[in-house]
Amino acid sequence: MSFHVILPARYQSTRLPGKPLALIGETPMIIHVCEKAKLSGAASVSVATDDQRIFDCVKDAGFNPIMTHQDHPSGSDRIFEAAQHLKLNDSDVIVNVQGDEPFIPPQNIAQVADLLKPKMGDKEIGIASLCCAIETPQQLNNPDCVKVVLDKNQMALYFSRSAIPYQRDVTSNLSADQVASSAYRHIGIYAYRYSFLSQYINWPESDLEKIEKLEQLRVLSQGQSIKMGILNSAPQNGVDNPTDLKAANEYYQLLKNRIE
Repeated sequence: MSFHVILPARYQSTRLPGKPLALIGETPMIIHVCEKAKLSGAASVSVATDDQRIFDCVKDAGFNPIMTHQDHPSGSDRIFEAAQHLKLNDSDVIVNVQGDEPFIPPQNIAQVADLLKPKMGDKEIGIASLCCAIETPQQLNNPDCVKVVLDKNQMALYFSRSAIPYQRDVTSNLSADQVASSAYRHIGIYAYRYSFLSQYINWPESDLEKIEKLEQLRVLSQGQSIKMGILNSAPQNGVDNPTDLKAANEYYQLLKNRIE
C-alpha cells in the first residue's frame, strides 16, 4: 500500500533551539530522519516547516520542503497544510514521522502505514500508531513514558502518563513485571487517512487531552478508534534536549564503527 511521509519541523524548541538542524555526525538531524523515511518505501517524503533555514537545508539535501504558516497550534495542523499542498486524496495515507527521531527504523514507518490497509469485513480505520512492551516496572511509573492499554482487537482503550492499569489489590499474585505487561509504551508515530486528518484538526481540544497533555486523547474523546501495532522491540530514543543530542552522537558513532 502506498503512503506519504510528512515530517513536521519547527526551528523553535524550548529545550533545544534549532533542533532539526542539530548535527548528528556531520549531518543535520532532519536529514537523518528523511533518509530513514525514504528507505521505508514511501511514495513521497516531505518536510513541513515554518523556517527558511530548515527549508533550505532539506532542499539542498534533495528532499521536498514545504513552507507552512508559523501559527499552527500542533504538528498535525502543520502536516495537514502540507498534505493540502501535495494535493492528496481522501483515501491517501499520511505517516507523521517526528523530525527528532534520527534512528527510527524504516520498517516501523511502513508498519504503521500498513495498519490502515483495508481488510475484508473490517470497519475502515482512520488513524493508527505503534507501541511496544514496557521493559521495566520503573517505566510504568514514569510520566515521560506514555502508556496505552488495548482491547482484544488491538485498539487503544486509553493513553496515560500515569501507571495504567493500577494494581488495586497489592496482595494479588501478580508481580510488578506482570502488571507492566498489561500495558504498553506508546511510540509517537501516526498514520492517518487524509479524510480523517481533515476532520481531526477541526475537533476541539478535549478535557482529557488538557489534563494528560496527550493530543491522541482527542481522538478517543470523539468516540473514534486508534489501531495499534505492537513492535517486538523499542526503537532508539529520539532527541529532546542537549543530553539526548550527545547520546545520539555517541550512538551514531557506535553504529559507524560497527560498519567500518
